[in-house]
Amino acid sequence: MTSKFIPIQYVDDKLLLLDQRKLPLEEIFIQYTTLEGGHDGIRDMVVRGAPCIGFTAIFSLALWLKDRQYQLSEFENACDYLNAARPTAVNLAYEIGQVKKIVKKAKDNNEDAYSAVVNYGHEQIALSETQNRSMARFAEKDLDALLNKKKYNILTHCNTGFLACGSIGTALGVVQNLFEENKLEMTWVDETRPYLQGSRLTAYELSKLGAPHQVVVEGAASYLMSQGKVDAIFTGADRIAANGDTANKVGTSNLAIIAKHYGIPFYIVAPSSTFDMSLKSGDEIDIELRDPLEILEYKGLRIAPENSTAFNPSFDITRGGLIEGIINENGIAKGHYISSLRDIIQ
Repeated sequence: MTSKFIPIQYVDDKLLLLDQRKLPLEEIFIQYTTLEGGHDGIRDMVVRGAPCIGFTAIFSLALWLKDRQYQLSEFENACDYLNAARPTAVNLAYEIGQVKKIVKKAKDNNEDAYSAVVNYGHEQIALSETQNRSMARFAEKDLDALLNKKKYNILTHCNTGFLACGSIGTALGVVQNLFEENKLEMTWVDETRPYLQGSRLTAYELSKLGAPHQVVVEGAASYLMSQGKVDAIFTGADRIAANGDTANKVGTSNLAIIAKHYGIPFYIVAPSSTFDMSLKSGDEIDIELRDPLEILEYKGLRIAPENSTAFNPSFDITRGGLIEGIINENGIAKGHYISSLRDIIQ
């Protein structure tokens, strides 16, 4: 992948984020030099996708550390500020927690915390590529065992490719792997209202790959499944509870319920950093409510009556009982997730 398409970069002590709000029509990078800038980039969805939010957090904290004399209590305050940027994606809190450990160790040993954190960020992005390739192979193997088809029609929701992950991707990594293995018939891309991550971003990624795809509205899912046009559904996740309940972009639960009706396997694909085993169920996951104007307006143009209001949850909870399998870099969990998830968490 050329640097033009790497959505998050840290070069010459500066954080560069591909502005995903402008895609697919404009490819523009925004440069950040402060923690506050990184916070705003996450909050305002310049960067999005749970893994890339986590990577952005690492480099944002590096920016805070650079050339600074500080107490650990001050660093803790900076971490708390950054963690408030978006509440649902666990990768944000996870990577902040990892950086805290790195900084404390550096402080204790009188080492350079800034360099250690920057190196950790680059290592995590490289590791993401390796892990996501593994997840894609686990998914392919399970599909072949379950369906044994030469080519597959895959439905996906939101965006889980290189724009979200800085690498091959999670759920879309499955699609990319099938395409590379000449086992992909069609990718059905939910447009994903109201931010259109599917039609703007997933379709953009698939276009760059040259992979077959068509954009559909979320409301077309039942029709597609009823006509035998969907073999399996793969989505990512922003947080996974101990019982397999999964928070993902709003509309994911709808797909899982419909898939259950038609007997179509529904999979979650996410790295271990997305699992939150401290939560017993999805009822404990904090669901982010976003600005109603994301629904009521489009690019500043009002598309609803002036006196109408909107309710805009960014995520919903897909219950573990609706999920055929949850895949991470270590394997695939099925069935009773309270026990089977622990088998793939190392």
